[in-house]
Amino acid sequence: MRIVAGKHKGRRIDLLKEAEAVVRPTADFAREAVFNILSHGKIASGHSFIGKNVLDIFCGTGALGLEALSRGAGHVTFIDSSREAIGNARYNAQRMNELDNVDFFRANASKIGQARKKYSLVFLDPPYFEKLITPTLLALQNGGWIEHDALLVIEHDAKEIIEIPEMLEVIDQRKYGRAMIEVLQCT
Repeated sequence: MRIVAGKHKGRRIDLLKEAEAVVRPTADFAREAVFNILSHGKIASGHSFIGKNVLDIFCGTGALGLEALSRGAGHVTFIDSSREAIGNARYNAQRMNELDNVDFFRANASKIGQARKKYSLVFLDPPYFEKLITPTLLALQNGGWIEHDALLVIEHDAKEIIEIPEMLEVIDQRKYGRAMIEVLQCT
């Protein structure tokens, strides 16, 4: 896995041995597709990552958040319930000299509590078929984590049925192999 674009383009994203059993990395082509949708798709209108606060939930290797930083995001908060995943994301952020621009929280995303700040771009890439997306979206909304016009990108298995809470609208949806990528916006 490598960073696709921006200041870290071509830099390797490692999956550490101790995280292999708990992390399912987003494929490079799917990650590139996500950022193309955000930057150039019908919903983008020239969407910029410059200076944005980004939340990478179920962060795994940290690839989505690090890609956003590479493209100009101001700050990324990585959240995962797995100690190994948080360690893996921290390792990759450190290798890219981004520790000043990131925070790490080990937490159950569906019981996340009150936010310390709001985020304008949120990535959710939970384990497939664990029914974590809807409770996490509700926890983010109820905890004040999401900016009014935030974009949320969720990845799930294409066969998985997802219930999207009323406060969010699906504005783009694409299938990449087994993965379904949906872009949501707060209404």
